[in-house]
Amino acid sequence: MRKLIVIAGIPIDDLNMDQALDRLGEFIATGRPHQIATVNADFIVRAWDDPELRHILQDADLLTADGMPLVWGARLLGVPLEGRVTGADMVPALAERAARQGWRIYFLGARPGVAARAAEILTTRHPTLQVAGVYSPPLSTIFDMEPDLLDRIRQTRPDILLVAFGNPKQEKWIHMHLQELGVPVCIGIGGTFDFIAGEVRRAPPWMQTSGLEWLYRLLQEPRRMWRRYVVDIFQFGRFFLAQWVRQAGGRKFEPLTLPEKAANGTPASAPLRLSGALTVANRENFQKQIEIALAQTPSLSLDLSGVTFMDSASLGALVALSKAARAAGGDLVLTHLQPNVRRSIELLRLDRFFNLGEAPEPHTEALGVASPAGAWKVYRMPPRLEVTNAQAIRAALESEVAASPRLIADFHQTEFLDSSGIAVMLATHRQAASKGGELRQAGLGRDLRRTLELAGMHHVFHLYENLESASQTPFSPPPTERSSP
Repeated sequence: MRKLIVIAGIPIDDLNMDQALDRLGEFIATGRPHQIATVNADFIVRAWDDPELRHILQDADLLTADGMPLVWGARLLGVPLEGRVTGADMVPALAERAARQGWRIYFLGARPGVAARAAEILTTRHPTLQVAGVYSPPLSTIFDMEPDLLDRIRQTRPDILLVAFGNPKQEKWIHMHLQELGVPVCIGIGGTFDFIAGEVRRAPPWMQTSGLEWLYRLLQEPRRMWRRYVVDIFQFGRFFLAQWVRQAGGRKFEPLTLPEKAANGTPASAPLRLSGALTVANRENFQKQIEIALAQTPSLSLDLSGVTFMDSASLGALVALSKAARAAGGDLVLTHLQPNVRRSIELLRLDRFFNLGEAPEPHTEALGVASPAGAWKVYRMPPRLEVTNAQAIRAALESEVAASPRLIADFHQTEFLDSSGIAVMLATHRQAASKGGELRQAGLGRDLRRTLELAGMHHVFHLYENLESASQTPFSPPPTERSSP
């Protein structure tokens, strides 16, 4: 099971380069698609403000520490990482292993010619490397990329897909199409092709190991990099400091007591009650014992009323255990959290990731049912509009618009929206407009509005505070063009 450390809300895998490559080999052996990201301070800062990116990173299959601030942060929290695994180091090392193992790599993204040059250099170093394909698509949003791009990649049957669209576009695109692509290893690699191709020089090794690589890059490209390396580092420091103040002293607390049922592997029909402090000192034993219990039953409830403290390593263990339970069709439910433990989880924005045993508010209206509101029909949106249900929702909305092109999508019960969901709304928006109607969105919460703002869709969609304003605001059909006399 994964060994994770939560840093500023993002669960980072605690491993070195060889271990990371071994993990990628395991992913390829399964044949199932996996999303991988190499995380630096810029990722953390963006994820703090971007609900979709935060969800993607918390849900990813492997996250390595790309930036030295994460390495330093883990050390300050008392849970030092095995090592720094950057995208710029991982891709050449992965190419070497791929050449030995016969894995096929697809190079996607970067400016025209850069990915091809990077592939050429790597095949020169490793003549047996199999390049499945190379392509740099025209610049566009993830909602308007070439429709045949997925087919182009799938036809080459790669084992590894390297995506160089930049963060967060590459992470959102991978998450949006991961299952459709079916590629076992999909990695967002940012500017790694530029490094390999020699378009951008990398800092000398002594600057990399001393944490001064950011200064070298800043001096190379001051206009492009100043915000990332100056502003973002202060933002990351602010987020990290809040975590450090709450968690750095946890090693002084009383030891953890595990329930006997967890220790002997007996399935728990009642919650397993833990007491004491969950820290890096007992993380390994705790994670193993709960893993044994989950092997007996994929759904497990942990009563944390006696847990007085959790550090970043123990929170990482709970993230890993929750993922394992969900992968087996169950879940790990955390109940009766003490106020200080709950505040730590909320501070790190893991309260939406964990199942905290709180029953959701009952839906007063049936979801997915279109009801009239004057000249408009109202479609109740689900609690989550994401890649797992996007196509089903799109089919339902298309059917509604075909019958009546004036439609209000009611989001007041929706908590999460990703790029797949936005793509559904954009397609429906265009369909309604083509039929002389309009799609309106009502009742979006703060996180949903922020997701639309970051996608640039708040100026495209018709957003309303509530159903009343959406249904009562007069509708003005777009003017039709008249032919010249």
